[in-house]
Amino acid sequence: MKTGVYPCYENQFKIGLAEQSATTIADMETFGVKFDNGVEEWYPFDTEGWVRRLLTAKAITISVSGKRNVGDTGNDFVAGLAFKNGRDAEGYFAWTFPDGTIVSFPMAVVNVTNIGAGKSTEVGVLEFDVMSNGKPEVTTSNP
Repeated sequence: MKTGVYPCYENQFKIGLAEQSATTIADMETFGVKFDNGVEEWYPFDTEGWVRRLLTAKAITISVSGKRNVGDTGNDFVAGLAFKNGRDAEGYFAWTFPDGTIVSFPMAVVNVTNIGAGKSTEVGVLEFDVMSNGKPEVTTSNP
């Protein structure tokens, strides 16, 4: 198992219709992660005005951006979801951490937010959000 600090490019992503067909996505440059947590709060008499809290819900959105690479299987898969709705805009997504931990979403929602736009002198972009759709499977590298 890897320890210590690491460059962000050691995070790897795979996407596809199913786990068996998932491939990497070429030419992605940045990603951000947002956890949307639901916290229930209450103020019982016995805490003398101090709040009690319990984390009761979770969601995750992974925002990815890079270049549109026509002909790359993963890049084409994402771009192909741009005009789809409903269950047709879902896919398998896996995030592999540098320590070997894998967080996978069997049916994540893929929200394509930009496909090919930019200045005439720039390389066309591909930007999308992968949004959890149910609880992900987390496989740690430590048994």
